[in-house]
Amino acid sequence: GGEIPVFPPAACTFRAEDAIIVGNVALYGATSGRAFFRGVAAERFCVRNSGASAVVEGVGDHGCEYMTGGNVIILGPTGRNFAAGMSGGVAYVYDPDGAFPANCNMELVDLDPLVTDEDEALVHGLVSEHGKRTGSTVAAAVLGDWFAAKRAFVKVYPRDYKRVIEAQREAAAFAAAEAAEGDGAFKRLVAMSSLADTAAAAVASVTKETNSEAVVEPVHAPSRPTRLDAPGKGRGFVEYEREALGFRDAAERLLDWNEVARHDPAAETSALLATQSARCMDCGTPFCHQTHSGCPLGNKIPEWNELVHQGRWRDALDRLHETNNFPEFTGRVCPAPCEGSCTLGIIDNPVTIKSIECTIIDRGFAEGWVVPRPPAVRTGKAVAVIGSGPAGLAAADQLNKAGHWVTVYERSDRVGGLMMYGVPNMKADKIDIVQRRVDILAAEGISFVTSAHVGQEGHPSIAELRDASDAVVLALGATKPRDLPVPNRDLHGVHYAMEFLHANTKSLLDSDLRDGNYIDAKGKKVIVIGGGDTGTDCIGTSLRHGCESVVNFELMTQPPDVRAPGNEWPQWPRVFRVDYGHEEAAVRDGQDPRAYEVLTKEFIPAADGSGAVAGVRTVGVQWITDPATGRVRFEEVAGSEKVWEADLVLLAMGFLGPEQHLAEKLGMETDERSNFKAEFGEFETSVPGVFAAGDCRRGQSLVVWAISEGRGAAAKVDAFLMGDPQECAVDDPGACATPASNKQMGAPVAR
Repeated sequence: GGEIPVFPPAACTFRAEDAIIVGNVALYGATSGRAFFRGVAAERFCVRNSGASAVVEGVGDHGCEYMTGGNVIILGPTGRNFAAGMSGGVAYVYDPDGAFPANCNMELVDLDPLVTDEDEALVHGLVSEHGKRTGSTVAAAVLGDWFAAKRAFVKVYPRDYKRVIEAQREAAAFAAAEAAEGDGAFKRLVAMSSLADTAAAAVASVTKETNSEAVVEPVHAPSRPTRLDAPGKGRGFVEYEREALGFRDAAERLLDWNEVARHDPAAETSALLATQSARCMDCGTPFCHQTHSGCPLGNKIPEWNELVHQGRWRDALDRLHETNNFPEFTGRVCPAPCEGSCTLGIIDNPVTIKSIECTIIDRGFAEGWVVPRPPAVRTGKAVAVIGSGPAGLAAADQLNKAGHWVTVYERSDRVGGLMMYGVPNMKADKIDIVQRRVDILAAEGISFVTSAHVGQEGHPSIAELRDASDAVVLALGATKPRDLPVPNRDLHGVHYAMEFLHANTKSLLDSDLRDGNYIDAKGKKVIVIGGGDTGTDCIGTSLRHGCESVVNFELMTQPPDVRAPGNEWPQWPRVFRVDYGHEEAAVRDGQDPRAYEVLTKEFIPAADGSGAVAGVRTVGVQWITDPATGRVRFEEVAGSEKVWEADLVLLAMGFLGPEQHLAEKLGMETDERSNFKAEFGEFETSVPGVFAAGDCRRGQSLVVWAISEGRGAAAKVDAFLMGDPQECAVDDPGACATPASNKQMGAPVAR
């Protein structure tokens, strides 16, 4: 954003149009605003520009490379390879000598004259502004003989972008025709139009893959192939379109509790995965595994994508396991921030990273490559891990591999934490996926103690665990749910989402739901308050029970179909998505279950005095931005009050932090959000020898963050137990008997 005029000091005597005034990659990735440069820009000017307007008096090689939006005016010569990979926006080059076409990469663009009034007004306006802002003599000369000068401009117009613009104009013309001549005439025009299909595809909003993998809107009409038997990688994403593995048919999967995702045999997916992996093209700086924008685990995504493309699946599995202990978990339940930050996502649909990851690990199990590998040497050190969710299991796995004796304590009757009872079976199968991994960990030497609510009466105390262990890792998760303190909250039939989901999965595993020990939504009018993955899981579970209806309240405004200003790449794209539960509701009931900008005011009791819930009173809200502070708040909309019938209300509004009983017993410090206080990267709490990892330390987060935290905490526990050569005292060289560069986690060190 903003405006930037750049020009030489008035005292300078050189010709500005002959001198370079800004260096390489000026305006890289610009998204909005205007810039005026009196002088020449060096190489890769406006590379990946997606919305800014700029005027410059000449550019070096690769100008407007990979540009996707905005307007650029070049009032002078260009270097070679101009417009390479340019898929959007428009460049206007002043070319009185006719030299420009030889320097332009014509693969994706057309060169047109400046003929429309719209183009002429835009160019004249920006050149005039350039002259006013910088005192440019070039601008003055162009404007001084505008009628001749405008004939020397060349419009660099990306072909796909041109088709989209023309389709939009055609659609607008159709709309005008409909208004003037009626609906029937409009439909006849659409039927006759050769651009109708192009307009529908090119102007479509967000990809409706009904899959959490669909993270950005399509840029191209779906005319490129998605699977070939022998795809080349030389032009990968240019030639091939995205296709994820996707979900099973919604009507079919509503009849069972099996995984919703498709896991087709290797023979059926080999062409798809070879083609999709070819779309990953060794970008110079991959953002997919950047910790703060992509995968917190630092998964080596480009590397295992390349190995999959080469058909080297075993090598791809080894590369995947280098950074991820449980890819069968992340490949199923992670929302894939790696795809949101995929560099390809700047101009096209991102690589199907999640589909490839899940297929690698599934094939590894199918081929028998994933087997128990107990450590060859034990250190004699003992570690207690409290909590068996992804963070606890990752910490246990790493510490066990290091040779320590690890015991994991889980308060539920089955190991897995969030992955066992928080995520429904239709997202991650509890026996074939979660328990399978637990069995491998047990075979490698990890001990599991279930139904052990540490610190509670009749269960092991935290003091006992500390006495019996050399270190303790707290991986309790953030299990304290956010409540909704409105009138009649205590009515029967109002439950936290995790009560509902936990009981359902336990009953499903214990008795295939025959024992009745779950909250049954059959025949009920269900209202889910709160969105996100948990809200979607409540929708999907209620539908499988056979609820009469299901509605999902969201306080926020419906997200846009495409990234909004301020939500630029490589941030996670906050766009409208259709997840599995939403699709299932639409298939069964004929409409999306979500209602946006709804604030719950009161639960309404049943008239018979039974103490059961019978309805929910709500009011509509609108979100207001304070122009002075930029803060956003909501206001209730007058006259929007509504009463919704409800027999079952599920609160899926997130979590506030970990339960506090262990922190209190340990006398451990917590932060302002009640999380266990332990510095990121160190993980040790205020109690020596006690470490914290996962949601109990950082707050509610993703499964990839939980695994990352577990791995990080394990490294610090190992250093605490065995000594860290990098932290040895300088005056005690004997303490550094093992060089840091050679030390493996868990290797004994002289102390």
